[in-house]
Amino acid sequence: MKDNIDLDYNLAEEIINDIKEDPMGDWFSLPDNFSNSELERIKTVAKKVQDNSDYLVCIGIGGSYLGARAVYEALGLDDDEKTKTKLLFAGNNLSSRELKKILKKLDGKDFSLNIISKSGTTLEPAIAFRILKQELIKRYGAEAKSRIIITTDPEQGALRELVNKEGYDSFDVPLGIGGRYSVLSSVGLFPLAVAGVDIEKLLSGAEECKDTQLSPDSLETSMLVAYAFSRFYLYDECDCDVEVLASFEPSLIYFNEWWKQLFGESEGKNKQGIFPASVIYSTDLHSLGQYMQEGRRNIFETFLRFSPEKNSLIVPAEKNSIDGLDYLANVPMTEISEKALSATIKAHDAGGISTFEIEILDSESETGLSERVLGYLIFFFEAACAISALLHGVDPFDQPGVEKYKKEMYKLLGK
Repeated sequence: MKDNIDLDYNLAEEIINDIKEDPMGDWFSLPDNFSNSELERIKTVAKKVQDNSDYLVCIGIGGSYLGARAVYEALGLDDDEKTKTKLLFAGNNLSSRELKKILKKLDGKDFSLNIISKSGTTLEPAIAFRILKQELIKRYGAEAKSRIIITTDPEQGALRELVNKEGYDSFDVPLGIGGRYSVLSSVGLFPLAVAGVDIEKLLSGAEECKDTQLSPDSLETSMLVAYAFSRFYLYDECDCDVEVLASFEPSLIYFNEWWKQLFGESEGKNKQGIFPASVIYSTDLHSLGQYMQEGRRNIFETFLRFSPEKNSLIVPAEKNSIDGLDYLANVPMTEISEKALSATIKAHDAGGISTFEIEILDSESETGLSERVLGYLIFFFEAACAISALLHGVDPFDQPGVEKYKKEMYKLLGK
């Protein structure tokens, strides 16, 4: 797509400088300016949780949990037997059934709580915290206090008052960083450190992206800038108002959810913006594939491609087979998946869908999805989203529409 549009690199540089100077643009400096003392404190508190807990329950909604869950599940730590302390995620819905499932998992297990909320009064996490805190006190009595970690506003709010009163371990939700841009702050790094993620590699991957994509001398070859400007071009000139993020890795389901919040909350304002959707192929080729191939042409697709898994399963040879797969005998599944990805791009492109491919390789990773790669992708999309929103003329860092449903809900609940 880069060849189809006229990229204004001077405008790109101006926008990047505007982001740096924005009061809510502090996320931009996290990769190369994260406090060493804060990093060490995260590791210290994380080690304490690892030593006494089978689970850390992360209580939060939206940006307070999606980034951490995206990395956690992309790395496969939810299924990794070597992960000493696993993460559970609560307070992101109002379902009694889901909270009961978490309580059941905690039965007979040691656990700690990390509530992540700037105000401390958001309904979903506040309810979950109240219920889980009671379970914690019932289980541990006075010891419960040492099993609560609060991530909240550094100066004010209900949870900061609670920290000051009870002396809980706490981390700050940075004042100059909105929730959906906060995964590379203590908001996301603390729970990930508890789960055994190398958070320094996560930050270094983000720093690599910043250095190679957004330094003044790299803008003319920057895929990040090309992607942000291409999105605006497709929306403004081609009436493409839906973007579909596509990959062939099921473990990226929550990365997709994080991405959808990032772009949806940042761009969907003033009755405009690109609607963010996502698919996991090849599964969704057997459901949404027909629409993608022959439906309305208001869609464009962004494909993610990674290094192949090193220890891929191999399709075995089979005597007297009836499945017609003899031509794939002894072929790695990763090779088949790569060919399927390339074929999908080719077919959708021929069908009239504009496609963008983001390839991030890591030859040292066993699976292709490493902390470095995910840190790179997180910063890539955060920066591209901010640039794209500013091209649309909207503030990337506020979300006034989110508050409207809350007011109506509180009226119905009698607040």
